[in-house]
Amino acid sequence: MLLLMSGPASAQQKADMIIYNGKIATMTKPGEFKQAIAMQKGLILATGNSRDILKTYKNASTQLVDAAGKTVIPGLNDSHMHAIREGLNFNMELRWDGVKTLKRAMEMLKEQAARTPPGAWVKVVGGWNEFQFEEKRQPTIDEINAAVPDKPVYITYLYGKAFLNQKGIEVLGYDKNTDYPGSLIELDKDGKPTGLLYAKETPMAIYRTLALTGKLTPEERINSSEHFYREINSFGITSVVDAAGGSQNYDADYQASLALAKAGKLTVRTAYYLFAQQKGKELADYEKWISQTHPNKNDHILMANGYAMEGAGENLIATGADFENFLEPRIVLPPEMESDLEPIIRLLVKNRWPFRLHATYGESIDRMLNVFEKVNKDTPFNGLRWFFDHAETITDAELARVKALGGGVAVQFRMYYQGELYTKMYGQPKTQLPPIKKMLAMGIPVGMGTDAPRISTYNPWMALHWLLTGQTIGGMQFWPKDQVLDKFTALGLYTGGSAWCSGEQDLKGKLQKGMYADMVILSDDYFTTSPENVKQITSLMTIVNGKIVYAAGPYAAQCPPIAAAIPAWSPVNYFGGYQK
Repeated sequence: MLLLMSGPASAQQKADMIIYNGKIATMTKPGEFKQAIAMQKGLILATGNSRDILKTYKNASTQLVDAAGKTVIPGLNDSHMHAIREGLNFNMELRWDGVKTLKRAMEMLKEQAARTPPGAWVKVVGGWNEFQFEEKRQPTIDEINAAVPDKPVYITYLYGKAFLNQKGIEVLGYDKNTDYPGSLIELDKDGKPTGLLYAKETPMAIYRTLALTGKLTPEERINSSEHFYREINSFGITSVVDAAGGSQNYDADYQASLALAKAGKLTVRTAYYLFAQQKGKELADYEKWISQTHPNKNDHILMANGYAMEGAGENLIATGADFENFLEPRIVLPPEMESDLEPIIRLLVKNRWPFRLHATYGESIDRMLNVFEKVNKDTPFNGLRWFFDHAETITDAELARVKALGGGVAVQFRMYYQGELYTKMYGQPKTQLPPIKKMLAMGIPVGMGTDAPRISTYNPWMALHWLLTGQTIGGMQFWPKDQVLDKFTALGLYTGGSAWCSGEQDLKGKLQKGMYADMVILSDDYFTTSPENVKQITSLMTIVNGKIVYAAGPYAAQCPPIAAAIPAWSPVNYFGGYQK
């Protein structure tokens, strides 16, 4: 409950908001909890016991929030999410995240098709796999066609496969001559497409097809982005480090989130990177962008680092994309990768642009590090922030080289969704993949994220469940049990660890004086609940820059209003996002 109270506080000490009677995890060291926290002008004033904080910092205009014994943590920070791009699409997508049975997933598909108007698509884009379902299987094309015979349907599965119903095949005009190099469009015995699309060397068929399934209008994109940021606020996410992505063009596809930032409606601090889109023109793109913008350029009207350009990546060159499709053998990067990458790295280091680089396999990382080390000899990195994304099979020797160059690693829980597929292809891993414990022991900065939403869900508590158990979404023990993380370390990766990826490690990730007033009141006590129950946690109140941006349960009346999703038939209006 939220109250206004009076009390003796000087103008200098006045708190805009105080949370009291809580279990406040400062994250400064394991086991340190306070009862109360005071905020002023978007920053933390102090933490301490409830009596002292109330006596010192409240006055007539202070908002008081009684945490009623609930746990409060720093806001969660996803260091690798495609939030800006998802904002452009969220209102068009049916989400199977959290759905427990294939039966219910197919019911949702049929229900959504009934309200989707002619000419529009029914789409499920990532965030699920068969192992989350009780049935432990994917839908068949026959089942999809039976559920929705009259509207086009497109469903993507990880990065390796997609389902296109018969109506969708007709709308797109796909036939035996349709070809996407590096991908397979399956044909039946009569030479007609079955509706199954497979990534082989590249996922071109999957994502070129997705691009043909319709776009929202500019007004709808802004509304869709607002709904997506609200959705991730509901899990306690207060920051993302956006990794850009395929088909996310600068600056056109950044305008919807920019509009929210300029209106003061962007409720997630967003540091974003720039991803060159056209093969062979990457260097020219980065030269152009370096002349147009600069790292840390903030466009949020109300808060620091609210919508800030951060650097280059996650892909810098088309020939450096070793995408992770564990349905197929490892991608071997072409021999020209090094010569393509070197001039871009030189340009970025010379201009002091932070960069991040997608790399799944150790074999790719070894070759990329060769380029970095060559550049560093005559154009020193000298503390420039850079990091690899993913790094599932990075080796000890490669980690030592990363550390020597001052780099970091942004890890995700992609194996939560792909562990069974990896094991089928390569066998049961004998150590932690990615080797997070080794990274931390070596003093390498590590940020945590999801890579949502085209593979994984954006729900951070599922990712924390993975860190604490080493299990996949289907319950398979993927990591050796002795390799799992303790709760403090795991949460630290999702708070202070991720803050390093945007150069904000001194500004957020802990609840202490002078840091950003970004925090979450949790539905359950993360520190005492079982690892299995961690994945059920949600936010009761999410605070960004000292303002309530989301509230539920006993605080629901304090949740800021949001307009209904548009178009009116949007799945968001009927199902929401993650199925809690």
